[in-house]
Amino acid sequence: MSRVEQRLIIFAVAFAAVIAGALYSWSKIAPQPVSPDAAAQLLALRLPDLASKQHLLSDWRGKVLVVNFWATWCPPCREEIPGFIRLSEKYREKGVEFVGISIDSANKVRDYAAKENINYTLLIGDGSAMSVAPAFGNRAQGLPFTVILDRAGATHKVKIGLLEEGELDGILAQMI
Repeated sequence: MSRVEQRLIIFAVAFAAVIAGALYSWSKIAPQPVSPDAAAQLLALRLPDLASKQHLLSDWRGKVLVVNFWATWCPPCREEIPGFIRLSEKYREKGVEFVGISIDSANKVRDYAAKENINYTLLIGDGSAMSVAPAFGNRAQGLPFTVILDRAGATHKVKIGLLEEGELDGILAQMI
């Protein structure tokens, strides 16, 4: 076998390995189907707010619920917040509740919320809060991650990644 043939074989094997690795990685982060009990898992979460008061997400049943998992260190999460603030104000009187679940410490979230004038409920999550992510098809538990539940508590929309204000506005306008 010539030297050129050996190099071509080595290149082909290496290329195949890279493609296989990429496909495997993509299968881990690609959105998966939503589990039938995903909404029930989310509504069963009990988390503290910035004042350490516990909230059960099912307390907001009967409203359209926009639940956003985020972190202060996450650039796309921070990019979504001004739109969430505006839409929270726009739809508050129409039965839409925004709830942000941060995976940061309460102090970091409190400081960030004050700086950005966040006008919707913020809860402090931990590992257990993100444990619902795989049920919504977010196996990699990526941020930001938004779930929209209808008034009956059923999953209406799941968005892994940045949720643009215009897209969310359109969804909410159809739901109310």
